Amino acid sequence: MPMDLFLNPDIALSYKSESQKSRIITERWFEENLYCPACPSEQLGRTPPNEKVVDFICPKCDERFQMKAQGYPFGNKVMDSAYEPKIQSIQTGTVPNFVFMHYDKHTMRVEDLMVIPKHFLTPKIIEKRPPLKSTAQRAGWVGSNILLWMLPLDARLSIVQEYKVVPQEVVRGSWKKFVFMQDMRTSSRGWLNDVLSALRKIGKREFSLAEIYAFERELAKLHPDNRHVKDKIRQQLQLLRDKGILDFLGEGEYSLRS
Repeated sequence: MPMDLFLNPDIALSYKSESQKSRIITERWFEENLYCPACPSEQLGRTPPNEKVVDFICPKCDERFQMKAQGYPFGNKVMDSAYEPKIQSIQTGTVPNFVFMHYDKHTMRVEDLMVIPKHFLTPKIIEKRPPLKSTAQRAGWVGSNILLWMLPLDARLSIVQEYKVVPQEVVRGSWKKFVFMQDMRTSSRGWLNDVLSALRKIGKREFSLAEIYAFERELAKLHPDNRHVKDKIRQQLQLLRDKGILDFLGEGEYSLRS
């Protein structure tokens, strides 16, 4: 069944709060249109109301998804839940996958929709927000931000891009390409994320070892406990080669696969 990009605002006419209206409308759209990007399931089911950080779950593969939707583009960072539980969920592997929807508030049409698989999430992309002031209802509560700018482009799987639906096989193929990261330690995933980001910054498919070495200082700042950055870079390139993400062309030259 083709994906319907139009939201239905009529289902929330009885609500007064704009945030409630948005929640009801977008949740209904997700329930009726979103499929599982991790397996062949054509639908996702809602989770019980008491599951605060998970909105939907796949009935076949049990992948969990947290939905975020808004009527304007997402920036470099996105506000999220409490900081400490978020870090703990990443370290224990219980963090959900994230789905980000940007819709046009005037036409009520989905403009962009992307999913970020949980295996790309590491503590370094979670920013600790200042505690709420003593006058706030939840005084002292510490929230978090997801730093989207720190994620490699490979982590952002477009389902809808500029009002155009991306074929399911493309989305699932992109998911499957990096699913091996689920079995990696959190620190190792962080290194792979950062090297992938550096590769994408080079901006071309074929690149040299010297070009990726140019990011040595930047990577050293991200990983101050590692004094062998070049060795670590080569290790990540070998892993990406073994997993079919890039090819070694010889004499220090590499090529990213499409």
